[in-house]
Amino acid sequence: MDTTASSQPGDCLVVDVRSPGEFETGHVDGAINLPLDRLSADCTQALPDKSQPLVLCCLSGARSGMAAQWLRQQGYQQVLNGGSVGSVSLQLQRPIRRG
Repeated sequence: MDTTASSQPGDCLVVDVRSPGEFETGHVDGAINLPLDRLSADCTQALPDKSQPLVLCCLSGARSGMAAQWLRQQGYQQVLNGGSVGSVSLQLQRPIRRG
């Protein structure tokens, strides 16, 4: 994961685009759940600051890649596809939370 979008990657918001059920099985500490199928409807409320550094994750990086591309098209300035939940957890040194 390239963390150059933020000078302090630990300050970024982790956005998990998996389903709520997947999110409950384990997510990066501090992550918000914004399922890919709800992204267009909920992003304005969930992500009001388009300049905030965002790191997106999912199971493999495919859904988060689609979400990252869409968010960039909407004007979000610092969006990274972090790939899998495990990868983001390791890169940001944040634990996985369950439930």
